[in-house]
Amino acid sequence: MSQSYFDTDNNNGHKPFELPGARPHYNPDRPGQVEHIFLDLSLDIPKQSYQGSCSIRLLPIRNGIDRLTLDAVNLNIESVQVDEVPQNFDYDGEQLSIQLSQVTQIGQRLLIAIAYSVTKPQRGIYFIQPDKHYPNKPTQVWTQGEDEDSRFWFPCFDYPGQLSTSEIRVRVPNPLVAISNGELINTTEDGDYKIYHWSQQQVHPTYLMTLAIGDFAEIQDEWNGKPVTYYVEKGREEDAKRSMEKTPRMIEFLSQKYGYPYPFPKYAQVCVDDFIFGGMENTSTTLLTDRCLLDERAALDNRNTEALVVHELAHQWFGDLVVIKHWSHAWIKEGMASYSEVMWTEQEYSLEEAAYYRLLEARRYLSEDSSRYRRPMVTHVYREAIELYDRHIYEKGSCVYHMIRAQLGDELFWQAIQTFVQDNAHKTVETVDLLRAIEKATGRNLLFLFDQYVYRGGHPDFKVGYSWDGDANLAKITVTQTQAAEGTNSSKDLFDLKIPIGFGYTQQEEVRSNGISTSFSALKTFTIRVNEREQSFYFPLENKPQFISFDVGNNYLKTVALEYPIAELKAQLEFDPDPISRSYAAAALAKKGGLEAIKALSASLKNDPLWGVRVDVAKQLAQINLDQAFDGLIAGLKDKNAYVRRAVVEALTQFKTAESYKAVRGLVQKGDPSYYVEATASYVIGAIASANSEEKPKEDKVLKLLKSVLQEKAGWNEVVRSGAIAGLAEFKTSEAALNLLIEYTKLGVPQPLRLATIRALGKISVGQSPANLERILEKLTELAKETFFLTQVAVAAALGQMETPKAVGILRSLVDQTADGRVRRSAEEEISKVQKNIGSEKTLRQLREDFDQLKQQNQELRSRLENLEAKSK
Repeated sequence: MSQSYFDTDNNNGHKPFELPGARPHYNPDRPGQVEHIFLDLSLDIPKQSYQGSCSIRLLPIRNGIDRLTLDAVNLNIESVQVDEVPQNFDYDGEQLSIQLSQVTQIGQRLLIAIAYSVTKPQRGIYFIQPDKHYPNKPTQVWTQGEDEDSRFWFPCFDYPGQLSTSEIRVRVPNPLVAISNGELINTTEDGDYKIYHWSQQQVHPTYLMTLAIGDFAEIQDEWNGKPVTYYVEKGREEDAKRSMEKTPRMIEFLSQKYGYPYPFPKYAQVCVDDFIFGGMENTSTTLLTDRCLLDERAALDNRNTEALVVHELAHQWFGDLVVIKHWSHAWIKEGMASYSEVMWTEQEYSLEEAAYYRLLEARRYLSEDSSRYRRPMVTHVYREAIELYDRHIYEKGSCVYHMIRAQLGDELFWQAIQTFVQDNAHKTVETVDLLRAIEKATGRNLLFLFDQYVYRGGHPDFKVGYSWDGDANLAKITVTQTQAAEGTNSSKDLFDLKIPIGFGYTQQEEVRSNGISTSFSALKTFTIRVNEREQSFYFPLENKPQFISFDVGNNYLKTVALEYPIAELKAQLEFDPDPISRSYAAAALAKKGGLEAIKALSASLKNDPLWGVRVDVAKQLAQINLDQAFDGLIAGLKDKNAYVRRAVVEALTQFKTAESYKAVRGLVQKGDPSYYVEATASYVIGAIASANSEEKPKEDKVLKLLKSVLQEKAGWNEVVRSGAIAGLAEFKTSEAALNLLIEYTKLGVPQPLRLATIRALGKISVGQSPANLERILEKLTELAKETFFLTQVAVAAALGQMETPKAVGILRSLVDQTADGRVRRSAEEEISKVQKNIGSEKTLRQLREDFDQLKQQNQELRSRLENLEAKSK
């Protein structure tokens, strides 16, 4: 279990989620119902300022309230009126406390009008403008409210439990346009300015109110007569279509799935510069980072944009139509938005692709759980709500929705989801409301699943063994839950699940017309109840199965280590219809090692029908320390699928040989249709060349090659040049490589490239001379003073890779200075990484290096031995 507020348990070796200063958070008491918010603003963009008024209509819930407290951070409050009567108020820079001259009466509405101005706001609203370093930057203003940042740009009751209608009237200089929630009800000319008046008639929380201002190109589409609009920087219209043109089809798809037609008057997507997230689902007006816009080459192997578009769109129902009552229940919306990426993949590509997508989501959560912290998905103990926006609510949330679907079956699952949406439209919800909707629609009580996966941290780690008794025709399956300590059968760490086990039989069938033989797999399936640390199950079968599929359909979130004989693993890799099972088989085969495993994996890399499995197989082949694995791998460079080529190139980092160097150098010089393959090759050539440090001429050649990539390959999102930066960072003892990196941290370098370079400084620091280490620390100290969110995150990531106590000092000052909870948290997590690096790591590192050398020699000997054995056979 994750540490709850009162839990002193050490979390089973997992780091706790709660950092010092975490405390329980609750929504404040409600003085009444906010019915309407009206912002009337006039902007002075060059001065990064605006002034205007915020009017709030409030219907009191109780009699006798004499004071109202609003959230308002760093605003200049000029005056406060209630029903046009001036009121006394106190303001401490964080909360505005209004002393009411007349106490509240139930049923008597109040109109609170606050005149205020803002100069150089810290958060909430962002002014983007060209400067001497970036003269081509567009002029834009945009807002970002989630979680509690709306209070930085207007006074409000800033928590998700208050839903109201809203309108925004804003005066901006020509030729800029202003986009906001709801419908544009009016525009008026005012000299060199234009006034835009937007009105949102459906209730929503303050964090979803938005404003986006810029000189945008506008691309119009529609769904069922409602406008669907894409706003992008002028000149990027084609990229906009390529990136967002599926939106109307997605609206149709989700309207049907959720059983509720798209609920708002329009859907706009606005791509803005310097956005601090991937996207934000403001009601009817999603903001997206302009980095999601794809050119033709990027579209080859980048489905992230499509996933982002469907994710933010899904929020229009889950998050905007049905609103979470408190941040602790954010998994309800983020999990469904992430699961909608899976559903769309299933709709648009195939069931197999959707299964693989789920596997990738599960891995992202598993990585956070093992390396960062373990926590319950629902917790109200934190320092700032933004800390909750992690892999536990996105990816694990998606996996939980899939488990609900697997429990109920498709028909009942969609009935339950539709009931949930219809019953809670335009209302706020908590996790219990989802359970209630499931029970109402299907009669099923899924609390057992929520207790195990939602209200506590973790997941089962299964070890599955198999043996066959030919005399009795019995299959024996042994299942161990290794997450629980030996000798315990207490339910605290154990899972109690009904898991289907399939025994696979393959039939070969000749297809005469083209001479190709195909095989079909039939599964004989049994369901077992797994609820103890170790259990054995026996199955009488007519014939020995070719392979064994644990958790048929792979619906449960788990880790699996398969301990089957090599023949069963090979058959599973070849014949199991489920791509996730084939992926598990590949991992188990790689653990066994040897030529048999290499043969099976090499065949799979050529023949598996799903690119995702081929990607995994490439990674697993590289884990086998035999030279023969290289031959199997290298064939994958010709794969038609760019994702697979990229995985193969990355896997080649495991082979620090002349052959792998030559293969990768060819790619760097000749290029590849995919940006990402080129970028990976630029990184890998650095990793291979730097490993053999005795070959100094090769180092100079590679540095020269990477320098030419930096000079010639500027382009889409700086992906390729960022790959070259990662390659340079591998030369940890090279001053020449460091000099190049420092050059690319300067202001004026395109932002994605600059951020990649800042992160690379941490990587290269560990082998540099004391004088050069000082240069790196000086550079990072200077960069840490920049206020841009993404720069601060990159600086923290760089420092976290270092092995000097001085890095801790810079991280501490970042913790003290930053205004952003996420930066603070990441800097604190990096401090503990540095402390670990400094500690016993030095001795460990020496041991590791010696061990790597031995491994290399051992690999050469084993490879020769395997060859001799193969010949003698």
